[in-house]
Amino acid sequence: MKRRTLALILTLGLTLGLTGPAGAASSETGFSDVSDLDYFAQAVDWAVENGITQGTGGGAFSPDATVTRAEAVTFLWRAAGAPAPKTASSSFSDVTDKNAYYYDAVLWAVENGLTQGVGGGRFNLTGTLAYDQIFTLLCRFAGEEASGSNWSDTAVSWAKTSGLTSGLSFTAKGACPRSDVVYCLFKQLGDGENTSGQTQEEQKSE
Repeated sequence: MKRRTLALILTLGLTLGLTGPAGAASSETGFSDVSDLDYFAQAVDWAVENGITQGTGGGAFSPDATVTRAEAVTFLWRAAGAPAPKTASSSFSDVTDKNAYYYDAVLWAVENGLTQGVGGGRFNLTGTLAYDQIFTLLCRFAGEEASGSNWSDTAVSWAKTSGLTSGLSFTAKGACPRSDVVYCLFKQLGDGENTSGQTQEEQKSE
């Protein structure tokens, strides 16, 4: 009986050691909502180490949270080294606060042909970022063309060819969460080929 009890205790201990209690921080990322086994875990590490994002506060990264257009451009700008834009004036009616975290990022993105806004003289700062939009930003940043009426198809095709979509489940117009934004940035600009986390498919199969 004692041996059976001891075995049960050891089994429970191993299980808790592997999964951790609810809300426990990852030993690598430090975020309570990011596990070392998440496919995007290494991308989050990279993003934090390179000052691209520091999470959403309270020890959380919020991997499932949506990303705004302002945040996405800022993430890419920081990943590129936060270069100073050549101009100090915005052409967008909704980008006027020069002290805003996204101001220089938007100017830089426009100067480099990464985005031209949404029309009508607006950038649409709070618009939800879609997968084809982050693919387009990265495609253009890589010096490739994604324009015209088929810009979305072109960007998605480029992303697939470039390996950015490997392990992702998505639709072109679907909202791209924080986890996948940093994952795509990591694969394109970081050492993304050596990611140690599991893909979405691997996690679903478990």
